[in-house]
Amino acid sequence: MGRFDPGDDARAIVATVADFADEHLAPHALDWDRDRHFPVDVLRKGAALGLGGIYVGEDHGGSGLTRADAVRIIARLARGCPSVAAYISIHNMVAWMVDAYGTDTQRADWLPGLCSMESLGSYCLTEPGAGSDAAALSTRAVRDGDDYVLTGVKQFISGAGTSDLYLVMARTGGEGARGISAFLIPATAEGLSFGAEEQKMGWHAQPTRQVILDGVRVPAEALLGGEEGTGFSIAMHGLNGGRINIAACSLGGAEAAFDAARHYLAEREAFGAPLLGNPVLQARLAEMATGLEASRLLLWRAAEALEDEAPDKVKLCAMAKKFVTDTCFTVANDALQLHGGYGYLTEYGIEKIVRDLRVHQILEGTNEIMAMIVGKTIAAETR
Repeated sequence: MGRFDPGDDARAIVATVADFADEHLAPHALDWDRDRHFPVDVLRKGAALGLGGIYVGEDHGGSGLTRADAVRIIARLARGCPSVAAYISIHNMVAWMVDAYGTDTQRADWLPGLCSMESLGSYCLTEPGAGSDAAALSTRAVRDGDDYVLTGVKQFISGAGTSDLYLVMARTGGEGARGISAFLIPATAEGLSFGAEEQKMGWHAQPTRQVILDGVRVPAEALLGGEEGTGFSIAMHGLNGGRINIAACSLGGAEAAFDAARHYLAEREAFGAPLLGNPVLQARLAEMATGLEASRLLLWRAAEALEDEAPDKVKLCAMAKKFVTDTCFTVANDALQLHGGYGYLTEYGIEKIVRDLRVHQILEGTNEIMAMIVGKTIAAETR
């Protein structure tokens, strides 16, 4: 068995997920994209298979799987619909943060609902004036007796307006990373509201809105882990997993596009022969297949490092996020090109994959930020 061979149990899990994606995601993905429909009922069907808490502990309803299992699962979901798979990734990041950093009470209160996806989760870090520079966020949480009062605006929040739990990063102390804390804000909190749904290039099967906190009062027990000043560290640890998960979404979408392209070339004839026999097009497929294989291996390597808490986990997760999202977007775009004019038509589904995958190079830290992380790590290792 090779180093990255998942083993029989993991293969069986992915096969079950594949059946789910093929039955419940792929046949409806174009309709959801056209109608901008968020399929909450389908998410809950997936939760019955353990997709609501993939790497959450089993004591509160999670599946207790590894990070390597998670990226394989999310990649397979993304073959059906990258947009839905990406929301499942974000929801799992929230659930893991509650599991990893929450108090016993917070875990008991929130994890059963998150794992069943009866409660949906949204992650609220980015702000209108603080994107890549997350440590500069301005949302404030002020202690008032036994409560905190939060004021600020969060931007580009997936699931906003539909989710039941908002994991919000807010400033409780001075400037910089050490002044940030994390809060668990229920959708029912007074003063919590949402902006209009953003009209996006892709990701139409999940809503994206501002989250507006106008004097939102929550009890002190809403402070994640019960400790101020740990929010930025929690956010960054969560983003390590978020980065490889979103890379997995790119991988799955690109795999679907690649499969569609090679089958199209096998069926389509020009100049009296199938296009698949053309050496130029074979060379393009070879480049695409090589990119996908390299993406898988780096993604699995990063997932293994994160699971093992390896010293180079941050670097590897950043490498995987950058390389896989860049490479797989190129593969999807090449698949569109290989379809010729048909690739530009909605009904073939390739242009949707291209639109969905484009944002992966931006979110969970832009790929320029990923390059900075890797470069700084190399510089530190060299000194």
